[in-house]
Order: sequence, then structure tokens, then C-alpha cells
Amino acid sequence: MRFSVLASGSSGNAIYIENDEHAFLVDAGLSGRKMEQLFSSIGKSVANLDGILVTHEHSDHIKGLGILARKYKVPIYANEKTWIAMDGLVGAIPTEQRFQFDMEAVKSFGGLDIESFGVSHDAADPMFYVFHENGRKLSLITDTGYVSDRMKGIIQASDAYVFESNHDISMLQMGRYPWSVKRRILSDVGHVSNEDAAVAMSEVMAEKPTSIYLSHLSKDNNMKELARMSVEQTLQTKGIIVGEYTHLFDTDAEIPTPLVTV
Repeated sequence: MRFSVLASGSSGNAIYIENDEHAFLVDAGLSGRKMEQLFSSIGKSVANLDGILVTHEHSDHIKGLGILARKYKVPIYANEKTWIAMDGLVGAIPTEQRFQFDMEAVKSFGGLDIESFGVSHDAADPMFYVFHENGRKLSLITDTGYVSDRMKGIIQASDAYVFESNHDISMLQMGRYPWSVKRRILSDVGHVSNEDAAVAMSEVMAEKPTSIYLSHLSKDNNMKELARMSVEQTLQTKGIIVGEYTHLFDTDAEIPTPLVTV
């Protein structure tokens, strides 16, 4: 199983996952042309996708969805409430390309199992995914106001994580956003901070090599260096030393991470 975080941030999100038989995209939050460029930069093609998995209907996750679906005839998977919420946002998608992926369900594609689970975000029915293959586990979790015990149980002991580290609380509180927006981000249906993300990480990691990709960083309320430092320091207070079992990686709003094997 291999993956690349094609783009991650407030302006657009997309994650590519493949094995030797199948290829999937989780979210298509950038324009169709930009998505094609991102695929090309890692030597892949949208035309070879077996499906696009949607997490929720916010524009930074579905901006290019309709264009890619129609141009490449790609199957689209989302839960019922998300399909309803996307109506009118992504244009017409042919019935034969519309598939329902219920929350707390597993779909199998050969030896690749994809598990869905709910998160806490201000969308119709937001959910993320865990990919399983040959005992290896990749968990994707962003766009959640907190990480519940139920979520932790599902993503426990993964080999790799794409984990939200959205904002630095002080930067957010002192920043230019209106108070209503700040309150939304800090709420249980907003986004997790660097420190809260790190605490959750410390509670789900096993003592084995683990890669963590810090994702969905706010352009205005975070920085890569600050997120990495905050997460590393918080993990250290929990007895986890980055560089031993645990390795942190950055993601970017426009530059894909290298395609790596889980």
C-alpha cells in the first residue's frame, strides 16, 4: 500500500492511495486542472482511479469532484447525507457513478479494505477512512473538533497517519478572524489544535515505527515549523521521542508528499 498527500490545507485537500491492484483518491478539493497537475507530479493519472472517496461536502474537499467525475467517469463514494449536501455543489454526476459508502462500514477491493468512521465537524455527516492491507494500516483523520475515544479505538496502532494539526491556539486567538469564526474553529465541530492533536496521537500510537503526516494546517493560524515543534514537544511530555519509533512529516497546500509505502 502506497500513498501521497497531494494537497492539504485550508485551500484544498486530496490524498492518493494505491496498492498493486487498485487506486483511490480521498477528496478532490482543488480545481480539476490542479488535481491533474498534482497527479502528474507523482507520476499517476486520474484516469486510473477506481474511485473517489468523499469525507464531507465543504468546498476545500469537493471543489474538483464533479469535474473529475464527469471527465474520467470515476465512481464516487459518499454517505447518504453527504450526497444530499453535495447536491447543487458538484454538478450532475451520472447515477451509475454514484455509490453509497455508509458510516462505520467496510468496503473491500481485493486485498484492500477501506473502513469509514465518523468525526466531529460542522458538516452534514462527516467521515474519514482507514485503509487496511496485509496487516498494515493507514489512518486519515482531519476536520474534527476533537478526537473521541471511539475514533481513537478505530485508528489505534496504525503504521501511518495523516493527522490534522490545524492551528496554534495563540495565533488563532490573536489573529484577524472574526470572533464567530474563531469560536467555530475552537469548538467541538471545528478543528483540532497542534497540542490537542499531539495528545490524541500519543494515545493511539503503538511502539512500532509510525509515520505521522501533519495535515490541514491553517494558512493564517499555523506554520509548518510551529506545528512540528508543538507536536514534538507535546509528544515528548507523553514519553514519546520523535526520531525513535515516531517520525513526523510535513504536508503542503500545493506540493504533494512523495509516494511512500506503508
